[in-house]
Amino acid sequence: MRLSLNEYGSRLFPEARLTPADRLLLADGALDGMLRVREPAGGGIEVEATSHVGVVRLEACEIRVLPKYLGSGLDVLRMLDYARGGTGRLLPSDQDLTAGDPDLRDLVALMVTEHGEGLLRRGVRRDYLTREDDLPAVRGRLLADRQLLRHHGRLDRLACRFDEHDADIPDNRLCSAALERAARTARLPRVRARARRAAAQFAPLAPTPLGDLRTLVAGLEYHRHNAHYRAAHQWAELLLSGGGVEGLFASGPLSSRAFLVDMNSLFEEFVTRLLTEGAAAGGLGLRVDAQSRHRRVLFDERTRTPYSEVRPDVLVLGDRDGKPFRLPVDAKYKLYDGKKLSTGDLYQAFLYAHAIGSPASCVLVHPGGPGAVGARVAVRGWDGATSARVRAVSLDLRDALAVLGGPEPSAAPARLWREVLGQPPK
Repeated sequence: MRLSLNEYGSRLFPEARLTPADRLLLADGALDGMLRVREPAGGGIEVEATSHVGVVRLEACEIRVLPKYLGSGLDVLRMLDYARGGTGRLLPSDQDLTAGDPDLRDLVALMVTEHGEGLLRRGVRRDYLTREDDLPAVRGRLLADRQLLRHHGRLDRLACRFDEHDADIPDNRLCSAALERAARTARLPRVRARARRAAAQFAPLAPTPLGDLRTLVAGLEYHRHNAHYRAAHQWAELLLSGGGVEGLFASGPLSSRAFLVDMNSLFEEFVTRLLTEGAAAGGLGLRVDAQSRHRRVLFDERTRTPYSEVRPDVLVLGDRDGKPFRLPVDAKYKLYDGKKLSTGDLYQAFLYAHAIGSPASCVLVHPGGPGAVGARVAVRGWDGATSARVRAVSLDLRDALAVLGGPEPSAAPARLWREVLGQPPK
């Protein structure tokens, strides 16, 4: 049974029933803050969604949380690809998905498979690994202490340390584990069959178990020999972690059943890349800092130490009209078209404006419909003088994705960049 609802929505499904195994799986709290599932006294299943979209597959049912401001899971995939530095070259199109009804997990499994197949065609990377083994002849360096302790007086078993050119390296282990997960969990037969073929070819190349996902990912470094693995690793991380490396699904019983992407974080990443590319092409000498930390804004006067740090999502800074220019930008995944900005969001934005902005202003970027006009709010003192301003900019996600996938993709970041700086549209 498939249960569907929109993000931030809540629905009662009176015909659905959880199995004892489902109750046990949900009881560990791994979904807390992402998706709430409960059984009301009157029967059925009540599901309450947050900002996370994706799928949770239980024994009794499959729960799909659909994006509210986008058309489909394919649009979420396009946002993920762009936000994390992709080019969109391998992304599926609507025509590719005419057969079946893929959920977000299946789409990411398809991307894992596409990139895995590409690596196999190109030839997987190998590197020199240090090995220690007992050999019939000396290879590399003889370990005299180990030879003396283990094989004293023997010449047919020699303890050696040597370098071996092997494919069983972290780069390939991550891809192999993700392909195995895709082959085991993809619902679309076409995706599952392709993933199985690729996984079967990768498995003997990197037989060592993946281990802890976070540790492996933290240890990855990219250079000219493995830069082409970066995109494959990003999709592999997403699939293995259930929606994000920082999520709770990197290990645990829900790791192969749930895939939930936090649209708040994704929208922030998406806006950050748009502004970064817009700044690079803008020609104004301004730059973009993401998640810059400011520890001197909130100060503890009793201890004479920083009280807490302030960290806007994006900070645009440089010189403008011969003066220092700093513009904090806050990305909020909330539909503010026709609604007032929330008091909490305004308080946060005005703190950024007063403490960081030069002049004292802040821009709040939120998703919205075509042609939406953002709010403009000012803080005035008792004398009526304006001390800070907050300006809301509405970003039409569907239109931005369409432009990014069109013949002039640079028009999307250029448009948002002009709107954030308050420049007239071209």
